[in-house]
Amino acid sequence: MFRAMASEALGLSEIGSIIQPQDFNKVDADDYLFHEDGEKIFFLIKSKKDEYCFTNLALIHVDGLTATSSKRSIKRYEYASEMISGVTLETAGTIDMDIELKFNIGANSFLINVRKDFIEQLKDIYKTLISISKRQHTDSICRENALKTLNAIASMYKISSVASGDAIKTQFNDILTNLNSTMLVSYTKRDFSDVFGKYIRS
Repeated sequence: MFRAMASEALGLSEIGSIIQPQDFNKVDADDYLFHEDGEKIFFLIKSKKDEYCFTNLALIHVDGLTATSSKRSIKRYEYASEMISGVTLETAGTIDMDIELKFNIGANSFLINVRKDFIEQLKDIYKTLISISKRQHTDSICRENALKTLNAIASMYKISSVASGDAIKTQFNDILTNLNSTMLVSYTKRDFSDVFGKYIRS
């Protein structure tokens, strides 16, 4: 009890370790995965207070109030709806005990301190987050371009005008319905297993 309180006072409870894949089933975050949807853990950082669980679908943050409290708040950030940005990695100095991983996901900012002997593994998640951010940006541009194309077609055929034929209106509505369906399938559950598999070492 007193050791945990001392760690809390010194800030040592904030310094995390990287959990190995064989121990993923022992962490709290594993209980909150959507296994039914094929969700799985690829990278996990654990401190005395928190767990930062990076899955193929989302970041799951098991947020602890203090190192001495068993109360936890479970927060989930879907890659399909929360853009990753501002990813930085700050390496340790000579006397530092930890390295820092910083990033934003949606409107939320994270600063995760990790023991400096995990630098090589932390480089892997740094590259993964950068790559997810790039793909999210590309996906966003593709969606915008698709919508612009539909608007251009609508203007060309004057879909909204009374003079437009029913056949053209029906065809346009079919295209719009198919596009919406494709977007929902592609982006509602955005799976980045291939990105994690490329950079995360097993």
